Amino acid sequence: MPSAAPAARGALRILAQLGASRGPVAAGQLAAATGLPRASVYRLLGVLEEEGFVLRFPEDHRWGIGIAAFELAGGYNRQEPLTRLGRPIVAALVDRVGENAHLAALHGRDVIYLIEERAARRPALVTDVGVRLPAHVTASGLAQLAALPKAQVRALYPDRAAFAQRGDVGVGSYGALRRVLDAATARGWAVEDGEVTPGTASVAVPVRDHAGWPVAALAVTFVRGEVRPEDRADLAAVVAEQAALFARRLAR
Repeated sequence: MPSAAPAARGALRILAQLGASRGPVAAGQLAAATGLPRASVYRLLGVLEEEGFVLRFPEDHRWGIGIAAFELAGGYNRQEPLTRLGRPIVAALVDRVGENAHLAALHGRDVIYLIEERAARRPALVTDVGVRLPAHVTASGLAQLAALPKAQVRALYPDRAAFAQRGDVGVGSYGALRRVLDAATARGWAVEDGEVTPGTASVAVPVRDHAGWPVAALAVTFVRGEVRPEDRADLAAVVAEQAALFARRLAR
């Protein structure tokens, strides 16, 4: 009997793509973003529709998240696994580096800050719990975007209108974003340098689930003049250690 794992993975990839989109999506876009054959996408969408995980909008020829997926997300939020498991890890990171640290999760083209721990005598930040910021201007958002398939990032940023700006900072095109993400992938960590708050910078590393999917990002924020550019890699290495520990705890 053939394994059901490929079909299950395909269905999960479709749901992940729909969950990251800001509105209903055409089946062809889902096929391009997930890398699945169009016929497989239609077949999986049919099953997901029967179970209530997706909704079909026949007039628009598009698909969206169904009530079953919404209820599942509600259960996830009630249990708060990211914040429950992440809080001691973020606190330990602050103790090790003596800088502010936070955990943020990608939601469409934004990041939502789930945990913030402030170090002693460090300045307050705008990244308080519950704050949403455009992913492409934050280290946490860039770290997670860099870990996504390129087709999915392209689907999130189809044109210049997708690049919400904070003043004149941040990239403004997909080509510029792709260069930033490729650099983050090559380094193993993402960075923002004054785009969120003038005078501060951040380094971030994605927290991946057992399948390698980014479920959040762990980051440290510091005063730009107090950490030399050549020392940022050492700081990011500590963040990466804690992100790997977090990933192992999520996989249990």
